[in-house]
Amino acid sequence: MKDILSNSMFFGVLVSILAYEVGVLLKKKLKFALLNPLLISIVIIILILVGFHIDYDTYNDDAQLLSYLLTPATVCLAIPLYEQMELLKKNWKAIIGGIVAGVLTGAVCILVLCLIFRLEHDMYVTLLPKSITTAIGMGVSEELNGIVTITVAVIIITGVVGNVLADFVYKLFHVTHPVAKGVGLGTSAHAIGTAKALEMGEIEGAMGGLSIAVAGILTVIVAPIFSHII
Repeated sequence: MKDILSNSMFFGVLVSILAYEVGVLLKKKLKFALLNPLLISIVIIILILVGFHIDYDTYNDDAQLLSYLLTPATVCLAIPLYEQMELLKKNWKAIIGGIVAGVLTGAVCILVLCLIFRLEHDMYVTLLPKSITTAIGMGVSEELNGIVTITVAVIIITGVVGNVLADFVYKLFHVTHPVAKGVGLGTSAHAIGTAKALEMGEIEGAMGGLSIAVAGILTVIVAPIFSHII
């Protein structure tokens, strides 16, 4: 069975899609916030790889097709943004202010936690780009002499946590405005958070897509400044 799965050209793609669909079905049936499709698919894929003793590299090579689709999918986020251009013009001050506040808050929180737990400089700069998309975060981490592999892991964990907890946090703090929801998810949880924003609505998705780009640019500016503190 292991050889059959490992040698299948579309094993990684098939497992990824089926695992996500299982997550979607469980979420719809049980309607429990923590049963996030993305989180469930990660757990299922890990169990399959461990159960059949399949190397991660084998799975990753087979799933590259999904990675290739990531770029055009990200570009497509510009479509809802274009459709909500009037809303963007109307609320641009609040949107930019929210993104700036989110980026600075994230950087300050990392700084404070690193001081509390007495983390070394290399780990500190590794964590600084945790809330931006992987492509930009890897570059920032490398430029600051961080540990890029850990940065990638932290970025993914940040996105998943943001995706899973979004509904709970918004209900807890009574956040109802679609622009605020989109900006919050895009700024704090990058593309994975924006995927959740798109589930909430078109306006949320558009604001999330904008926030990814702006937060990435601001982090490129802010991270080197904060890197000199520790």
